[in-house]
Amino acid sequence: MDQDLKTTDRNVTTMDQALRTIYWNVTTMNRNYLDALYALSTFYDWMPVENRIYRALQVIQAGYYPILAIIGIPVISVTILIISRGNCGLSKCVTHYLLAMASADLIVIILDLVLRHIPIVHQLNFLWFLRICNIHAVLLYAATDCSVWFTVTFTFDRFVAITCRTLKNRYCTEKAAAVVLGTVSVLSFLKNLFWYFMLTGMYQLANLPWFCFVRLDVYFSMVWGTIEFVHYILNPCVPFVMILLLNVLTVRHILVSSRARRRLWAQSSGEGLRDPEMESRRKSMILLFAISANFLLLWATNTLYSVLFRMNNLGYVSTLLHPYVQELGFMFQLLSCSTNSCIYALTLTKFREQLKDVLKCPFAPILEFIQNGENK
Repeated sequence: MDQDLKTTDRNVTTMDQALRTIYWNVTTMNRNYLDALYALSTFYDWMPVENRIYRALQVIQAGYYPILAIIGIPVISVTILIISRGNCGLSKCVTHYLLAMASADLIVIILDLVLRHIPIVHQLNFLWFLRICNIHAVLLYAATDCSVWFTVTFTFDRFVAITCRTLKNRYCTEKAAAVVLGTVSVLSFLKNLFWYFMLTGMYQLANLPWFCFVRLDVYFSMVWGTIEFVHYILNPCVPFVMILLLNVLTVRHILVSSRARRRLWAQSSGEGLRDPEMESRRKSMILLFAISANFLLLWATNTLYSVLFRMNNLGYVSTLLHPYVQELGFMFQLLSCSTNSCIYALTLTKFREQLKDVLKCPFAPILEFIQNGENK
């Protein structure tokens, strides 16, 4: 009798897990924006507010993602071109970090936006015939890790440059930056190899934290769940904490040193003159904080949803947020890859000058032809 009850309990548990899997597949596979538009136009008055937001986001994404790709890829490419010239008035060390961050953002845009989200939103079924989803996942998550940890290493580099004058000459160098960036790239790739074994090679065209099919034993496995939790802790939970801590320490040092320097400068040079060292610090601080704030704000939503989603799979049902939170998280995260270029343009004067020159290049022959015609 007891054995029969145990067998029945196991069968019920297995059925419950299977039903939960089917539920997630059903609710997420129907992501075509035309279906969402039909649902909004037909059942709007009977839909809860959360479902209205979710369906509205699906319709918005149909235009948002292609526009973001059309704008983001050229903008980041031009940014890489300008920074690689080395004429933005930045040190070679900073140039290396900004160039690495822009390159990682471009790879993420291609692998995540173009090859993942756009096919999901527009149901481009050609991915069904490809069996490389787990390879795609390894490359995507490795590039995402690089993008995040490059931001951390850049923040740490600026922290050292501003607060540790004795260490600055040894750490804030072109060679040190190359070593750090290369190490981060290799470790990011090795860290994300587990996705190859966790996921299958088949795309599921569903906007879950995993965009590949997984086996049922992996889906509810405590071992794989623990590995994935470690993944989320290392990216971006630890970077969140590190960036906040480094920025707080940097601000504290700048405020303390600025008061003392301002008094000395006023005594030696007068109140009306501007301190070039303070101006340089101010510009560096604005650039650093703008990049850090951009990362923190635009990554927070997707990080929270991904962690709670995995906890739900492992039995903590009350932790699950509505899927529209995840959709917003994806949109914000992909936007963050394109906004760093705007930050450079807003904070770096010489970057804006170089940008104007690059934009004039295609029209230079036409302008020259017009001027020659006028001279004749």
